[in-house]
Amino acid sequence: MPTDIEIARQATLMPIAEVAGHAGVPEAALIPYGRYKAKIDVGLLPTKPRGKLILVTAISPTPAGEDKTTTSVGLSDALHRIGRKTLLCLREPSLGPCFGVKGGGAGGGRSQVMPMDEINLHFTGDFHAITSAHNLLSAMLDNHIYWGNTLEIDLRRVTWRRVLDMNDRALRQIVGPLGGVSNGFPRESGFDITVASEIMAILCLAADLADLQQRLGDIIVGYRRDRTPVFCRDIKADRAMTVLLKDAILPNLVQTLENNPALLHGGPFANIAHGCNSLIATRTALALADYVVTEAGFGADLGAEKFMDIKCRMGGLAPAAVVLVATVRALKMHGGVAKKDLSAANPDAVRAGAVNLRRHIENVQKFGLTPTIAINHFDTDTDEELAVIQEMAGQFGADAVICRHWAEGSAGAEELARIVAQKADADAPDFRLLYPDDMKLAAKIETVATEIYRAGSVAITEPVRRQLQQWEEMGYGQFPVCMAKTQYSFSTDPGATGAPVGHEIAVREVRLSAGAGFVVAICGEIMTMPGLPRVPSAESIHLDENGQIEGLF
Repeated sequence: MPTDIEIARQATLMPIAEVAGHAGVPEAALIPYGRYKAKIDVGLLPTKPRGKLILVTAISPTPAGEDKTTTSVGLSDALHRIGRKTLLCLREPSLGPCFGVKGGGAGGGRSQVMPMDEINLHFTGDFHAITSAHNLLSAMLDNHIYWGNTLEIDLRRVTWRRVLDMNDRALRQIVGPLGGVSNGFPRESGFDITVASEIMAILCLAADLADLQQRLGDIIVGYRRDRTPVFCRDIKADRAMTVLLKDAILPNLVQTLENNPALLHGGPFANIAHGCNSLIATRTALALADYVVTEAGFGADLGAEKFMDIKCRMGGLAPAAVVLVATVRALKMHGGVAKKDLSAANPDAVRAGAVNLRRHIENVQKFGLTPTIAINHFDTDTDEELAVIQEMAGQFGADAVICRHWAEGSAGAEELARIVAQKADADAPDFRLLYPDDMKLAAKIETVATEIYRAGSVAITEPVRRQLQQWEEMGYGQFPVCMAKTQYSFSTDPGATGAPVGHEIAVREVRLSAGAGFVVAICGEIMTMPGLPRVPSAESIHLDENGQIEGLF
């Protein structure tokens, strides 16, 4: 089997105008960015939703790989294959993981979105625009302080940090400005990765440009000496930031290897942000297609929970069906097998690791939905191991389908498509959220920790509780919570695989995203600025003698 990039180079792509035509996007609404990608002027499209929303999520990720994006692409292509008009909605990849350890985010094998090298690098510049808008606010904030600080901002209580779309641990905590009077007043600060920026979350949750500017103005950048908040609009940065984001807010249209349409827009991580593509792209797709396939980042305990409790809550959405991706390899790791031993058949380890699958099924059921299990097939899988997953899924009340879309494209996911379409077409599920709007913020955090992570206790320090109470008094108590936690475990210990119970979830910090509309609870040792691994992928990325990119995937 050729590599992902070799398959991509052999693809015959369709001009983006033809892809748009198949998707129902008129020429007047298309803004081409070269031959094979474009932005869409959503103001020239229908707005009434008609489609069924299908969420793709996964078990807890492992180094063995689950390929949730690959499955999303394969399912979307397979729905087209059985005659269902479908639009795929994915997030845009971040440069950080591409040059770090995770790799690209355009799918794999014969289930990819194209042009995959451009998608994984600069694409249409959305992330650069978000980075620029975020750091414009940072610059204007420091400039206001330099020129007299008429807002009386307490330098000890500036909460707005800077961002960069790269893994760079050296920037997590910094001191600046240094260099004397002409450079400003020294203070502690730091950088987050762009996907953790509140601007990213705002872009992905805004309804339109007017709502975007309103939300940008609502950002809290710090507090005065009397503890009253200072907003972005007080710094008078919101309008200029909107100008920088006027193109970035438009969804991006690309195609799969099988020339089916896909919208890629926004890219918040699910371990430190809300992990979903933009609400604008999803609503656009629902107005154009009969079925919309989207994904939520990492495992269902993170991405799916946030998809339901944040995106669906804010956007008035309700999924008609859920697909939960699992692999034999990943379940063997959850059953205690080391990565180097995964090629050896071990049905007992699959059975032991299925506790993770069961936990995710149960968690999805808490929202009134029972997922269909997509077993993403690898060549090393044995019939006995596959049968164990199907048996265990059946015991947990879910259908499990063996999928070969990585090797076969849409043909390999046809059975999955038929089952999912049938479920989506059935009576609407009894969809429900995990907690009500009027629950106290601390109780919302405790609910997610105990109901989804199965924690035995939740350690929220007294200063954090006082901070949450203060935000409630300021009128933010109705906000949902966005948990920042390791993706590798239900606990805050990334090494605790399987389905741990009774552990403690320690909330070390909370951040108010007043513009995005949620409260971030930072748990355990999770970082909002990742670092590079000992041997980063960047060491292998290069141009060959023909000017083609090698080592990126």
